[in-house]
Amino acid sequence: MTSKLNTVGFIGLAAISSLAATSALAAGTTAGTTITNTATVDFQVGGVAQVQQSASDNFTVDRKINLLVEEVGTVTTNVVPGQTNAVTTFQLTNSSNEVLDFALVASQIAGGTAAHGGTDSFDATNVRIYRDNISSGTVGSWDAADTLISGYIDELVVDTAIRLFVVADIPAALANNAVAGVTLRATAREGGTAGSQGAAITETTGANTAGKDTVFADTAGVTGDAGRDGSHSDNDDYTVQTATLTVTKTSRVISDPFNNTTNPKLIPGAVVEYCIAVANSGSADATSVAINDPVPGQLSFSAGTIRLGGTVTAGTCNADGAVGGSYSAPNVSGTIATIAAGATRTLVFRATVN
Repeated sequence: MTSKLNTVGFIGLAAISSLAATSALAAGTTAGTTITNTATVDFQVGGVAQVQQSASDNFTVDRKINLLVEEVGTVTTNVVPGQTNAVTTFQLTNSSNEVLDFALVASQIAGGTAAHGGTDSFDATNVRIYRDNISSGTVGSWDAADTLISGYIDELVVDTAIRLFVVADIPAALANNAVAGVTLRATAREGGTAGSQGAAITETTGANTAGKDTVFADTAGVTGDAGRDGSHSDNDDYTVQTATLTVTKTSRVISDPFNNTTNPKLIPGAVVEYCIAVANSGSADATSVAINDPVPGQLSFSAGTIRLGGTVTAGTCNADGAVGGSYSAPNVSGTIATIAAGATRTLVFRATVN
């Protein structure tokens, strides 16, 4: 997640710089501007110049409401079960020809295919929206310096793009590759009064008037967000990447007092080897894997036989684990530092039949 945010933060800043450089061409003439044009006529009568005649015309530039909400980046945000403050990143651009407020809503899709594939299967909790603070903190990445948004963006200047973070908590006990789709929607509101959300905007119907009319020019966003409705939206998603562990326990007789290691039998005095194999079929490493196994009362633990982190070949534990673990009657225990995604590691120990 961090890598994604850092990378797209650079891209987003470049985009903002580009917008600033071309601002005169993007939104156009400011709404409410009066444009006046005067025509003059010069003429003569009998070769004598007469008083110049003139006529003027003026009109008011109407208001174009246009905005764009875009996911920053092209990949899902990877999370782990129980993670807090998981971040998806968006950019909001005011492409209108007037300073406006923008109401913001972060919602979650209900089923269906998420933005980056996979089926939406859970909802994140404690969903909030933050605005990137470009004067302090880490620009382009969510941090403590960013501003928690209370429902709207205030007085967003024409041709300005801002970074927004949807931040949420991920429930515990989720399966690997579980997906939660997130939608950020912005709706244009009247600007002009700092510190309070402006009124809803209505598109002008009918013929052009002499005043400042309003035209919705936004394109369609995600499903359910039609074009020319004064709002825009985009989706992102969280994808759970976790370890999925499967534990298998087996035993085999190593020797007995009479047959030794040739076809040994499980008689008193026989040595039994236990193998606890932990397989990780998930997509993230499992760390600090603590294994505990009580030795049955009919057996006596063989000191110094615990091996940790070994491998398995064709269902049989290999003798390639490192010496480790501990025994505190009746429990054999050991911790494997890491079981990588797709790997199997073992705890092996021996005991004698009483």
